[in-house]
Amino acid sequence: MRQSSVRGERSPGRRQPGAPQRLGFDAGLDEEGTGGLPPDAPGWTPADGEGDVPSAPDEGGRRQARQGRRKKGGKGRRALRWTALGLGFLLVAGAGAGYWYYEHLNANLRKEPRILGGGDLKKPDPNAFGQTPLNILLLGSDGRNSKKNIELGGARQDADRKPLADVQMLLHVSADRSNMSVISIPRDTRVTIPKCTDPKTHENFPQTTAAINQSLQHGGPGCTLATWQELTGIYIDHFMMVDFSGVVDMADAIGGVPVCVNKNVYSHDSKGHGSGLKLTEGTHSVKGVQALQWLRTRYGFEDNTDIGRAKAQHMYMNSMVRQLKKGAKLTNPGQLRDLAEAATSALTVDDGLDTVKKLYDLGGDLNRVPTKRITMVTMPWVYGPGEEYVLPKPGDAEETFAMMRNDTALDGKGAKKKPTPDPKASTPEGELKVVVQNGTNSTVTGPVSGRATVIQQRLAQLGYTAAGTDSALTTQADTTITYKDAAQRGDALALAKALGLSKGAVKESSSAAEMRLVVGNDWRTGTDYPKKRGGDKTPDKAPVSADALNGNDKTACMKVNPDYTF
Repeated sequence: MRQSSVRGERSPGRRQPGAPQRLGFDAGLDEEGTGGLPPDAPGWTPADGEGDVPSAPDEGGRRQARQGRRKKGGKGRRALRWTALGLGFLLVAGAGAGYWYYEHLNANLRKEPRILGGGDLKKPDPNAFGQTPLNILLLGSDGRNSKKNIELGGARQDADRKPLADVQMLLHVSADRSNMSVISIPRDTRVTIPKCTDPKTHENFPQTTAAINQSLQHGGPGCTLATWQELTGIYIDHFMMVDFSGVVDMADAIGGVPVCVNKNVYSHDSKGHGSGLKLTEGTHSVKGVQALQWLRTRYGFEDNTDIGRAKAQHMYMNSMVRQLKKGAKLTNPGQLRDLAEAATSALTVDDGLDTVKKLYDLGGDLNRVPTKRITMVTMPWVYGPGEEYVLPKPGDAEETFAMMRNDTALDGKGAKKKPTPDPKASTPEGELKVVVQNGTNSTVTGPVSGRATVIQQRLAQLGYTAAGTDSALTTQADTTITYKDAAQRGDALALAKALGLSKGAVKESSSAAEMRLVVGNDWRTGTDYPKKRGGDKTPDKAPVSADALNGNDKTACMKVNPDYTF
């Protein structure tokens, strides 16, 4: 698409010669820039690794040298830990660097409020073991707010434009840290952007419907996080954002990632479309500017849309994980320092990740996930009218979001429990104490007044006369029943059956003080719970339309568009 005269808006996509009529998914970046790379939509690059500072053993001192290596390697690991997914940031603990340097690295980090707008989702309750999942929003900004970013991104005429969040991925780490799911959303997906206020200028942005990448222009990454929560119903703990120069610096730091194309590719044409990526058929190790080109390439992969680009980004991230777990090492203290500088300078994080120590601890959680349990998907989508934008695919998109909300692995390899008989209710219906709470406080559609009372009265009609209400309003996507321990499971299941809820709505939580029924945004009207697709069956694998890619897939190779080969 070419850029219109109104900022953030786009004119309808135009069919490329020889290509099917599809959405271009462009943010006005396809016009030829005056310097640097030919402009194309940006990408987001991760980085990952582990410190090790070995020295060669002297003749006759091998044992001592081996001990020294182990000792130094341990110190390096304490000083520096790369995340298992290489999220574009370096995690540094500061050990051995001195307090002053640790504070210097903290000062490098740019911090923004976690969420903007008037509402927030309820954080998931811990499971029976006290564990909670971890959700991190990863953003790639196309800002041209520096000379280097202009050179890398082209389109100098956009230097004063507010940046767009052109790459958006949600990383979900399971509560038990056994698996990880990553979902990308195409940047031109039409969504509702909630009302947000810029924390710096205090400018108010009204609620609107627009491309999801424009949410960053409504006050910063906190508004993008609020938009994601409204769309998916998933509570998001943190965000991390990196720009063009950060991509290149971190890609240089990791030293090269293998990628594959099934034909020669040159992402460039006479009209200036393309990232400039030029590779021959086969596998190549890319780093620095070439890695940025790979992550930005749309013209040249598959159907020249964001869908193919998301797949290329998934391949890059998975390949990086495998490469680093294979034994990528840092070789000297100076390199450690340079990498620490590059990583902390590249990142904008939320105010809950405002220190290097917190990032380091987060890296420990991510590192626990084995590569074979990493699954990357693209939000199931359909074209909107005129193929000018995409929308979440009815059914499949919500099913994917629900699996992440319910901490279900997208790879279909979750622990299979042997079927056991459901326990019987042990408390008479009229004596079971249940607290009903209204969870319909949507920031977009607003709360439904009185839902807790309506459902409490319905429970009384069903014989649960001891049920009461909690007047506090909360926000939750799914209706749930939480209980304290296994002794209450039979009662909770009986309650769910009486209301028409599935067994998946019943959850044991170590933090539950009593049995609690939260009426979510999936039940905003009526006294009969609405029937869902699939009935009582809970999906255990991402739908085919999500185009899942496993972290251990070493055969993945990008399909080159025939109009961009040589």
